[in-house]
Amino acid sequence: MSIEKRVEATAKNIEGKIQEVVGELAGNPQQKAEGQAKQAEAQVSHTVENIKDEVKKIVE
Repeated sequence: MSIEKRVEATAKNIEGKIQEVVGELAGNPQQKAEGQAKQAEAQVSHTVENIKDEVKKIVE
């Protein structure tokens, strides 16, 4: 598991959540959508790291 990658993904997820809320409060659908996209990207990163961990377990 790459701790650095997980930290980056978590930070991106938090950033995306904040951006989504700000976009919602400001009535800015583009900003809200960008925040949601960042959250989705972070989830993909977490999933990739989980897969890497499982493959590593199988190989060992």
